[in-house]
Order: sequence, then structure tokens, then C-alpha cells
Amino acid sequence: FLEGSEMIGSRAISLVASSLVGEQQRGFATLKDISIRLKSVKNIQKITKSMKMVAAAKYARAERDLKGARSYGLGAKAFYDNIQGEVEEGKAASPKGKEVLVLITSDRGLCGAVHSSIAKETKLIMANKPADQEIKIVCVGDKSRGALQRFVGKDIIAVGNEIGRAPPTFEDAAIVAQAVIDSGFEFEKGTIIYNYFKSVVAYKTSKLDILPLEAIKAQANLTTYDSVDDDVLQSYSEYSLAQLVYYAMKESATSEQSSRMTAMDGASKNAGEMIDRLTLAFNRTRQAVITRELIEIISGAACV
Repeated sequence: FLEGSEMIGSRAISLVASSLVGEQQRGFATLKDISIRLKSVKNIQKITKSMKMVAAAKYARAERDLKGARSYGLGAKAFYDNIQGEVEEGKAASPKGKEVLVLITSDRGLCGAVHSSIAKETKLIMANKPADQEIKIVCVGDKSRGALQRFVGKDIIAVGNEIGRAPPTFEDAAIVAQAVIDSGFEFEKGTIIYNYFKSVVAYKTSKLDILPLEAIKAQANLTTYDSVDDDVLQSYSEYSLAQLVYYAMKESATSEQSSRMTAMDGASKNAGEMIDRLTLAFNRTRQAVITRELIEIISGAACV
């Protein structure tokens, strides 16, 4: 009877010990786990603070460049508004024929919803287009291509990479405009989708209308301009396309840097709060370990 009770008692003790170990593994983090997590979060906070400082410097430069770049876009936009009549931005009556969408994004992320808002607007346009309308897409930046490849990959005719590492220049805009012209897609109307910079914490996803040479010739108000022949119109249509792309790239670049600065600031604050919680959990766990060891020592001394 004594042997049987000893066996039952030892088995019960082993079961309780194993359950305690399993509970500790499942629900309680050890000091080593907490210290590793704490160190990781501190390293992430250093990275986010550094990225915020870099984004702030780039934003200051982008905002200065934007003041001069807006004259390019406003000048080209004024010409289209004059020959089409005064309409709201992006509200011009579009033909039901071929249309091209130029999406202005970049290759870099960690900047909030700057790129996803453009992809969302494009998906909405593609979903609501008439059945007899053909729309093709030109992606400036890899982020727009990555977001739309699965849904409308067959409609993407050109993609521009290495966008966002350096401030956009007029040469970059000219390359994009030439790619649109040389794409082989004879469009009747075009739309540039970009982010209009409003303030450090606000931007607006906007549209700019672009017209090819034949559509410009078909406008009735074109006669208000004197001494305009076909060669002048062709040269100006190509140049105005580059102007609008350059303006949109500058607006989007400024919006991206300001949004990245805001996002990194929020990430740094969240990391600080997480560090405080982990430090508190680490101290409580360390105190619990010390208390348990003291209890074991005192209990052992009492037994002796």
C-alpha cells in the first residue's frame, strides 16, 4: 500500500510539474524572450527615427522644388482648359473610345496610403468603365505595378522603375512622356493620376487631363490661338505632356516624403510605447524570478 501510494504521489508530482512547464511555455515569456523582443523594438525605433530625419530633409527640398514646378503644370493645364472650356479638374467629358492612365507613384514604400490611394482610384475607374471603352495603364513607379498586376496586368503597357530614389527631374518626365507616345496605343484621351500636395499632413488624389494631337485639333476653341499650324501643335502637345508629367511627379514626390515623415514619426511613438510596456513586463518577470528563487532557498533551508 505504501509503495503504491508513493508511485501515485510521484506520478501526480510529475504531472503537475509538466503542466506548469507547459503553461509557462504557452502563456509566460521568459526573461530572455522579453529582452530579445525589447532589443529588437529598440533597434526598430532607431531605424524609424533615422528614416524620419531623412524624410524631413528630403521633404524640405521637395517642397522648395514644388513651388517652381507648379508653373509648368498650371501653364499646360491652362491651355487644355482654354480649348475645352472651363471645367473642374478631372471632370471633362471623356470619349467612350481609347484612354490611357498614367499613374504617378515610386518604388519605395513605408509612406502611408500614398501609393494605395492611386491604385484604389485606378481599380475604381477600371471597374466602372463602359464595355466598349478600352483603357491602358502606364505605371510610373513599381508600387503601382505591384498593386495592379494581379487585377489589370494585361492592360499595363509600360512600367518605369528606379523612381523615388532621387528627386524627379524634367528629363525623367520627358522619358515618361516619350514612353507614352511610343507605346503604340492610339488613345483619344489620357488621364494622369497623382497625389496633390496640400500640407504636411494632407494630400489629395487628383487627376489631370491630357489630349493627343488629333484631340487637340478637334477642339472648337483652338481658333482663339493665332498662327498655330500642325508642326507647332505637335511640338507643343508633346512638350505639354512632359510638363504635366513633371508637375505630377513633383506633387507626388512631395506628398510621398511628407507622408513618410508622418508615418515614421507615428512608428517611432508606437515603438516608444511598446518599449515602455516591454520594460515593465521585463522588470515584473525579473522580480518574479528573484522572488521564486528566494522562496526556494528559504524552503530548502527550512527543510534542512
